[in-house]
Amino acid sequence: MNRLNQPWGRYTLMEWLIMAVFAYFFLVLERMMLARLIILFVAVVIHEVAHGVAALWCGDETAKQHGRLTMNPIRHVDPLGSVVLPVMLVLSGSPFLFGWAKPVPVSTSRLNDPLNDMVKVAVAGPLSNITLAVICSAGLKVVIGVAPRVVQADPWIIELLGYGVMINVVLAVFNMIPIPPMDGSRVVYRWLSPGGRSILDRIEPYGILIIIMLSFFGVFGIVLRVVSLPIIHALL
Repeated sequence: MNRLNQPWGRYTLMEWLIMAVFAYFFLVLERMMLARLIILFVAVVIHEVAHGVAALWCGDETAKQHGRLTMNPIRHVDPLGSVVLPVMLVLSGSPFLFGWAKPVPVSTSRLNDPLNDMVKVAVAGPLSNITLAVICSAGLKVVIGVAPRVVQADPWIIELLGYGVMINVVLAVFNMIPIPPMDGSRVVYRWLSPGGRSILDRIEPYGILIIIMLSFFGVFGIVLRVVSLPIIHALL
């Protein structure tokens, strides 16, 4: 059924429920946590839109046809990564928010040069986050240089720009881990032998479980500290 002809209008029932959850947190969250949540949503949405735009440039209109080349966050919401995980982190009092958006659909058969273009599509997401991190870093330096007294009186803008640098670097590094369906696996796939590609294809259905398990044992924490922290320190 065409979404526009559904009784719920432009959105599905699930999307209306998600918007209700967002509206609730907009009303109850304190200013800093709410602002961080917005920065996180912007970062993951731009990440996915970048994938879709890169695919479009390479000949695949799948993301465009699915209405995913938009900054409307509802079109990119993943129930687990965009709602459940951030909400759990907020309720647990975690000072750090993390999440992800629903992957943009890409049809490799419609790409002009599937093997090489898929690398471009995969890298586009992390590159968008690094770009955002650089923009936040530049904005932070401008604010400190132009209005130091305002910063001293109310440093929240500095905290938010610093968080913008941190979360975007973490998102970029995390997504480049070469475990499917992460972006890094799409990059290494290009240079693997047929046997290596077959292994990645076989483990992809279990990729999320592998990522969760490795996270539980702190493997990703080590990777993020070793790779992300030097980049964050350089930008800050």
